[in-house]
Amino acid sequence: MADTGLEPILSRLTIQDGVHQQLRHALMTGRFDPGQVMTIASLAEAFGTSHMPVREALRRLGAENAVEIAPNGSARVPIVTRARLDDLCRARIAIEGLATELGAARVTAADIELLHAAVLEQERIARHASPYDMLDKNRQFHFTIYRASGSDVLIQLIETLWLRFGPYMRRLSAHVEPMLRAGTLAPYTGHHHAIIAALRHGDAARAREEIIADIRTTQDLLRTLCPDEAEAKAAAPA
Repeated sequence: MADTGLEPILSRLTIQDGVHQQLRHALMTGRFDPGQVMTIASLAEAFGTSHMPVREALRRLGAENAVEIAPNGSARVPIVTRARLDDLCRARIAIEGLATELGAARVTAADIELLHAAVLEQERIARHASPYDMLDKNRQFHFTIYRASGSDVLIQLIETLWLRFGPYMRRLSAHVEPMLRAGTLAPYTGHHHAIIAALRHGDAARAREEIIADIRTTQDLLRTLCPDEAEAKAAAPA
């Protein structure tokens, strides 16, 4: 199996939960290709576990619509299409915009410093060759704001949307990796700096506008990288 960031489960946290958490994070950060099939045997080998916790973790991820479960229990990462991208981004704009507006009223000075540090780190990474680290810092930035909203319901909804957005992050990472290696990648942090400025001034409406603009910028780029439904189905593995 290609590098997916999966590691053997060593802690006393239940093996099933450990497998689920690692797979969830790997999917959310685009570690698997759209349409990629994940077999129970290959995942169990990567985790150093029996088949049972892997099978149960995949079942849970299937219930979250993060993967498609085959009759034999293996899982396939959903294909990417422009229509699905647009649908996900509409939901992201509505829910993440609200979480940002609520978070802006509750964010602390310490939170803002964490956001600033995450942006600087994202810009540093953009000068090297680690797309997954850069995307992980992007995730850290966004969720620092969303958690400040104090809404467990919104966080759960956003995590589900990001989980389903994972295949698009994979497409994005494949697009930026050559530029990272060449040292020519712009870090895409302009909206993040504007969000921090809005938060410092307590401007919740501006923060919401900038988070929406950030999502739309990514959507516009991904629309150039994603096929339409017919093309995606024709190209998907049988």
